[in-house]
Amino acid sequence: MPAQTPDRSVHEILRGRHIASLATQNADGTIHLTAVWYLFENGNLLVATSSKTRKARNLAARPKASLMVDIRKPGAERGVTATGIAELLTGQQSLEINGRIHSRYLSAAAMSDPQIEPVFASFEDLTVRITPASWISWDMAALDAQAFGGRLGGTPGYLLALD
Repeated sequence: MPAQTPDRSVHEILRGRHIASLATQNADGTIHLTAVWYLFENGNLLVATSSKTRKARNLAARPKASLMVDIRKPGAERGVTATGIAELLTGQQSLEINGRIHSRYLSAAAMSDPQIEPVFASFEDLTVRITPASWISWDMAALDAQAFGGRLGGTPGYLLALD
């Protein structure tokens, strides 16, 4: 059973369309980190992938993963990390879930283009389902207010623009 998310702001972040970072463990103990599209549904995090990827091989051997969404928009710097057990889903269930993931990131025109969605569907033959055991969330505006009295984000020129 998924762990309870810490607060409503986590749900708000996860409902947004962002790029997430998925971490899995390589055979030598190092971490494999990759950017992914995701879907938050029924307390689980879902990621479409190919059975040929390193992340799929890592999860088949060591079924633990972390997924981080980090929003870096000025004035909205916040994020969430979930860590838990990962399952690899296949077949029709995976095809349906992956279609929902793709439709979060691709327009209706792209989804109906025979050169786009069918290629994604044929390439991404697995779904990673992470059942979070723990959550960590952060809000840099709240930290700024608490630690710096709002000066860090509220004073022009203090923070340099990201590239």
